[in-house]
Amino acid sequence: MVLEQQGSFAVGGTITTQPGKFDPIKQGAFNPAGPDSKGQTRHGDHAYVFYQIPEHARKLPLVFWHGYGQSSKTWETTPDGREGFQNIFLRRKFPVYLIDQPGRGKAAKQTTGTTITAAADEQLWFGIFRFGAWPNFYDNVSFSRDPEALNQFFRQAVPDTGPAFQSDLYVNAVSALFDKIGEGILVTHSASGSLGWKTALKNKNVRAIISLEPGGDFIFPEGEKIEPTKIGTRVVQPATIPESEFVKFTKIPIIIYYGDNIPDQPSENPGKEQWRTFFAIARKWAQLVNQYGGDAQVVHLPEINIRGNTHFMMSDLNNLQVADQISKFLSEKKLDQ
Repeated sequence: MVLEQQGSFAVGGTITTQPGKFDPIKQGAFNPAGPDSKGQTRHGDHAYVFYQIPEHARKLPLVFWHGYGQSSKTWETTPDGREGFQNIFLRRKFPVYLIDQPGRGKAAKQTTGTTITAAADEQLWFGIFRFGAWPNFYDNVSFSRDPEALNQFFRQAVPDTGPAFQSDLYVNAVSALFDKIGEGILVTHSASGSLGWKTALKNKNVRAIISLEPGGDFIFPEGEKIEPTKIGTRVVQPATIPESEFVKFTKIPIIIYYGDNIPDQPSENPGKEQWRTFFAIARKWAQLVNQYGGDAQVVHLPEINIRGNTHFMMSDLNNLQVADQISKFLSEKKLDQ
């Protein structure tokens, strides 16, 4: 694998300035109790981007955006040590951009603080990510059973260093990335799915969206009757926008993938029930996009005989099969020139 370029940069973000005038003599000495901020600035709220461009690269880059509680590590080496989507698609000659959204990972510096708790919650996420029902994996799950793989997976999660769910902040930063690099293909996962829809509405340089198991926060046109859905104590009420905005989704090809162990009937297992609901909303949304003249697909991997995928299909043992499906989509839509 030969790279032509490699690098990293911050994009987007804000600068705050505290009132007053900075005195480099009186305020310039290090103060372990905390700085005197008068007259000083703080840069923050940016995204961090690491990129690699292979030799003889294809025209359109893939921009990878992680999900909730994750960072660009999502797309790197898998928890059991195999190549992740970063290297898989570099080998397939795509320029690759990996995002840490504002307040995560290497984009941790924010202009608004928060309290970071150290809650023990990993067994909860084991279920939500459909690895299984703790402590047991589902029988067919395509995630490594090596205990060290699960250890590595749990250690890749990162906290928010500012208020969570700052939707506009995240979208503005990723839109700024597309302003900088030009046209590209946005690949989202989980919580970044809803953010990806908003980014496509904001920036015409998003040429296509590949969304891996987005949540239920889809965006529908005003006037369509979309009933709220209840999942336990949570109510999912999709947002609506004017029809003139919604039709922007019809201008780009969109494909959405969901994995295995998603029931087709209501389930008392909260991890499964959540994804059953989101999957149903995704199908309804794609159908509506197509009714408006768009090109949206929802692919349930077990229906095409790719089985056992968790919520982290880019990390599963069959991630090459999933990557092949993405490559097929890119080829069919002539996005791999």
